[in-house]
Amino acid sequence: MSNSPEKRGAPVDGGDKPESPWRMPIVWLVIALPAVVVIASIGLIFIAGGDGNDVVRDDVQRTAQIQTADLSADAVAGEQKLSAIVRTDLEGGFIEVLPVSGNFDHTAPLRLTLAHPADSARDTVLLLAPGELGWRVDARLDDSHDWKVELGPEDAHWRLKGRLPKGQQATNLRPSLQAE
Repeated sequence: MSNSPEKRGAPVDGGDKPESPWRMPIVWLVIALPAVVVIASIGLIFIAGGDGNDVVRDDVQRTAQIQTADLSADAVAGEQKLSAIVRTDLEGGFIEVLPVSGNFDHTAPLRLTLAHPADSARDTVLLLAPGELGWRVDARLDDSHDWKVELGPEDAHWRLKGRLPKGQQATNLRPSLQAE
């Protein structure tokens, strides 16, 4: 067995040959970090450009750099101390609203808006007819995701809001603003 320097991979002339730059971790770090940033930026651009933004359904007015929304319907509901429960019955195929507090007009129909939190094309507006205990409409609700719920009369002079979580059958609706 020969123990010559040629067999061990060392240069024959005895000089030190530098290692390949690809074997140095710092080179991979200098290449990998900018590559990861570019890939993440492209991914964020696609996410931001999608139609998955939560939409504010209120009418908003702009004055200079200030955005204002009309909250008078919320204030009226707060002053009248209105609250209600929205209940879905998947087996019966109906949605009903039961008054909890406040003085509701039990002869007038109510408008129930079910807003999808990410896809406004799936929003639903239902007109509920007055009934024995409250208001009711025959409709089936997809309970595989959350719903933003808004309730009010047809003239929209008051409104109640709430959120119906995924898989839940009922939620409490209250005014966004509380009367003082």
